[in-house]
Amino acid sequence: MRVAIAFGTRPEVIKIAPVYFELRNRRINTLMVATAQHREMMDMMLEVFKIKPDIDMNIMVHNQTLNYVASEVFKKMDKVLKDEKIDVLLVQGDTTTAMASAMAAFHNDIKVGHIEAGLRSKNIRDPFPEEMNRRVIDVFADYAFAPTRKAKDNLEREGVERERIFVTGNTVVDALQMISKKLPEVEKGDYILVTMHRRENIGEKMESVLKALKKFSKESGIKIIFPVHKNPRVREIVFKILGDCKNAKLTDPVNYMEFLKLLKSCRFVVTDSGGVQEEAPSFGKFAVGVRNTTERPELVESGWGVLAGTSTEGVRKALEKALNFSKSGKENPFGDGRASERIVDILVKGKTEEFKG
Repeated sequence: MRVAIAFGTRPEVIKIAPVYFELRNRRINTLMVATAQHREMMDMMLEVFKIKPDIDMNIMVHNQTLNYVASEVFKKMDKVLKDEKIDVLLVQGDTTTAMASAMAAFHNDIKVGHIEAGLRSKNIRDPFPEEMNRRVIDVFADYAFAPTRKAKDNLEREGVERERIFVTGNTVVDALQMISKKLPEVEKGDYILVTMHRRENIGEKMESVLKALKKFSKESGIKIIFPVHKNPRVREIVFKILGDCKNAKLTDPVNYMEFLKLLKSCRFVVTDSGGVQEEAPSFGKFAVGVRNTTERPELVESGWGVLAGTSTEGVRKALEKALNFSKSGKENPFGDGRASERIVDILVKGKTEEFKG
């Protein structure tokens, strides 16, 4: 069996790395195919895991559009799949890289495995374009690797055959367990860690969230640490609202290891990132999701977080709830560190013991 793994962004590298190492440990012929949809952030993460792509498409250009990314991936992935005689293509999540790569494999009658299948916000434009991307992949994926039972339920409601669905847990937990061994011990800090970058939040929604954070920080005395995304529109809004806030430390984006150290020692996290919603419970941290929808309802239902929306009042109430959080008796709803093992078992044996989350 010859397996290819397609990826192009930092979150994808994090979540496919444990699968790659599991495949390699079992001596399965594996080809790592980078699109470089996000060049710098992807490379940063590859260095953390010491992974070198076998093929690098290097598609990223300044001010690239989604249609540009998709067209380049379609064109270049088609050639890779044919030249390399791939049996199974693995993609992760909901990026344009994942969607276009998976469809290119389908067009070549090559089996597709979708890591993190079945996540749904139930709003096709929120998050955009991720909700559409993951739905498209799940229509034809031969292996729908659902991270939780809720994700499995979503797939079954949409008519995906049960024999294509496997509940594995989320590979992000595997990755964090690997990385945690490299992290130094950190002291607990009295600060809120903030990340915001989603395109649907840029504008009035982001301003409302930041105004609530600024007021809360001033009243509570709790500091803010905010590694600000390089998107010029994001930076303009963040520095306009928080630039004069004495309690806010605004930094350039940090590498993943630095980010995890910040996450490990913060009081709680405020984020519009899907990945951070999963990472927070792995470090025992409460997550305030500043979005109007989430494809990870397990975070809220398990008590590890709250969906605040983006209104100033909604965010204020969520921040107050975060102050009173207790992790006592709570288990991580996203995985047990064995997702990669289950995924490879399915590829090799056709079955595995399901994750019960």
